[in-house]
Amino acid sequence: MKTCLIVDDSKVIRMVAKKILDELGFGTIEAADGQIALDACKAKMPDAVLLDWNMPVMNGIEFLRALRKHPGGDAPVVIFCTTENDLDHIQEAMSAGANEYIMKPFDSDIIQAKFQQVGLI
Repeated sequence: MKTCLIVDDSKVIRMVAKKILDELGFGTIEAADGQIALDACKAKMPDAVLLDWNMPVMNGIEFLRALRKHPGGDAPVVIFCTTENDLDHIQEAMSAGANEYIMKPFDSDIIQAKFQQVGLI
């Protein structure tokens, strides 16, 4: 079973994403900020990361840069899922190593389509 790390400071967003990913057959791990997520990746690298931008402690872009520098950190497919929808944020995310970008709010169809686009399902 493929695993997806859901990184968002909103418990509600994590709960909604978990429900969608469970239905798509993914095992899920949750993290409320980038530092918790990075620690989780160091313990066991997931297949995918669904990543928010704005979080306390370590934000999404800081997490992504740290992940990509970590041994094996180039492997997970990282999909940003955020309200930051201007071109500068999208370009910064992609140049830092994100594979895809989803705008909030999202639904099951959007998640499924993006996961298909990047070859996860």
